[in-house]
Amino acid sequence: MKKIVITRNINPDIIAKLRKDFEVAVWEEDQKPMPRGKFLEETKDAHAVLTMLSDKIDEEFLANAPDLKIVANLAVGFDNIDLEAAHRHEVVITNTPDVLTETTAELAFTMMLVSARKVLEANKELMAGEWSGWSPYHMAGTDVFGKTVGIFGMGSIGAAFARRLSGFKSNILYHNRSESEAANALGAKLVSFEELLRESDFVLCAAPLTEETKHKFDREAFEQMKESAHFINIGRGAHVVEDDLAEAIKSGKIAGAALDVFENEPIGADHPFIGLDNMTLLPHIGSASVATRNNMMNLCVNNIMEVLNGGTPITPVK
Repeated sequence: MKKIVITRNINPDIIAKLRKDFEVAVWEEDQKPMPRGKFLEETKDAHAVLTMLSDKIDEEFLANAPDLKIVANLAVGFDNIDLEAAHRHEVVITNTPDVLTETTAELAFTMMLVSARKVLEANKELMAGEWSGWSPYHMAGTDVFGKTVGIFGMGSIGAAFARRLSGFKSNILYHNRSESEAANALGAKLVSFEELLRESDFVLCAAPLTEETKHKFDREAFEQMKESAHFINIGRGAHVVEDDLAEAIKSGKIAGAALDVFENEPIGADHPFIGLDNMTLLPHIGSASVATRNNMMNLCVNNIMEVLNGGTPITPVK
């Protein structure tokens, strides 16, 4: 019987689909990744692995699992995977595009509004019993309606975010490797990275992580932004030089930031962002609705079953 390893505790009803025909080993933790040693030991005789972004798929892992046919990554991104090594070992890599697009765009829009209107700061003050009464400029933030919003990375999530801006009569700018028909249909304008930074009141990073986009948002980038601007990141943490962003917030170079991703996750109490005003920090919950996570899990399972039964993967990473 072929063996499948699942590196995090997922919906048992979805696991049950696999257990009908395969041996399934599950790391029964919700938040803690499978330790590397355990991961290598458990997968050495595996035919398929359902992985998380926290699982490193590299030459060591692939060489250690000679029977492996597929790695199904529970994410759109796959920067945890050495694709060249996977190709050498003839292992299929799949991801979960499309099924989480709307949910992630929805959270990004929420983060923009929360950052603009100082929602977390106001809630913190109220919950601490420190609200002393109404005053004209108390917790006064900025409007989103009618503002210029720049989107770095106009893929499916960027386009879904842009659609949500239509009701806010936003001026939409975007920077992408190529022109986007979906963005153009919304009246968005393709601009240089520098113009995006210079003109936008809100900058959303929704790009995939590549060598070209890694640490793209550094001191120089933040210095080009308006002092009234807000930065939102739902792409990858490594798009940002985190010390530079912390300094931009502390110095008032930009007005605020909202982040759902960090370069090294999870972050602890000693992280430079912790304790800073004007920062909205979330624990990587971009696609975290029950329906979407179940759809992602089902897509991973369906990819695995297709490959192990001799079929074609549904969402291969090419």
